[in-house]
Amino acid sequence: MRHGRKNRKFGRKANVRRGFIRSLAVALLTYEQIKTTEARAKELRPYIEKLITKAKKGDVASRRLIRARLGNQESLANKLVDDIAPRYADRNGGYTRIIKMPARQGDASPMAIIEFVK
Repeated sequence: MRHGRKNRKFGRKANVRRGFIRSLAVALLTYEQIKTTEARAKELRPYIEKLITKAKKGDVASRRLIRARLGNQESLANKLVDDIAPRYADRNGGYTRIIKMPARQGDASPMAIIEFVK
């Protein structure tokens, strides 16, 4: 039974799904805007927003946790803590926006752009 489980499965097993969301997060932090399916963007948003909230602390423990969540990519963890998080020092959540796009030509999947709010 699914009681209380809101996450999408994306047709993947748990560990593969975890890596998949992590790779989307790495892409978003690298380019600060990615085009993906609407479902993927909606799953990625809480993951990224929790990381940014942690990054706003800026202490050693939060840096280590962020680095672990991003697959030990220290440069991205530093970018998140030093560059991205200070932009949102006075904002309590809502760091990303999802802009809906027309459906994809091949399979009519609803597309979206997820980006950081300026």
